[in-house]
Amino acid sequence: MEKTLEKPNNLMIRDFPLDERPRERLIQSGAASLSNQELLAILLRTGTKSESVLQLSNRLLTSFDGLNLLKDASLEEITKTKGIGLAKAVQIMAAVELGRRIGNLAFDDRYSIRSPEDGANYVMNDMRFLAQEHFVCLYLNTKNQVLHKQTIFIGSLNASIVHPREVFKEAFRRSAASIICVHNHPSGDPTPSREDIEVTKRLVECGRIIGIDILDHLIIGEKKFISLKEKGYL
Repeated sequence: MEKTLEKPNNLMIRDFPLDERPRERLIQSGAASLSNQELLAILLRTGTKSESVLQLSNRLLTSFDGLNLLKDASLEEITKTKGIGLAKAVQIMAAVELGRRIGNLAFDDRYSIRSPEDGANYVMNDMRFLAQEHFVCLYLNTKNQVLHKQTIFIGSLNASIVHPREVFKEAFRRSAASIICVHNHPSGDPTPSREDIEVTKRLVECGRIIGIDILDHLIIGEKKFISLKEKGYL
């Protein structure tokens, strides 16, 4: 009986038909036209003996719930995926880090905050995916430019834990004229809690005594935020 030769699945991207190659599609239509699977396939370049590079990309994304968990995955976690060796994992992590850095390029040490939207934009990319609550302070100069960003506390917000001493200590060190407080809600809902309001009022009162204004307290959710100043709590 004559053997049927099966087409190997471990194809490089250049082995695909022209109109199916992610690279060619990127050149013709731009990177934005490609799916996450296709972009990842360009990075991986080859599949395995049993599956194509596109199949491998899809399996990797599925195991990490898309980009949601892959962006924070460790080298060890990525290499646990069958078909992803050290070299491929390093390429993925390098691409993720480049994307993170590019996303923050606009926010240098002299980023000016003129509105609650400016403040939210400054921290949104870093804070909206955090699994725990982070209480962060932005220390500003007299021109409302960011001098420094400091994480003060990680965990559920509580007036007895977020102590004014820690908030204002850094303000003195940086000679800051004012402060914007920020924290995230991992649930994605930025609606302020009673504790959020109590912490805010306490910090505002201390700031008035010291002479360093708390300009706002922003609560970051999933691509949305709430300004406690706009809500009338400052």
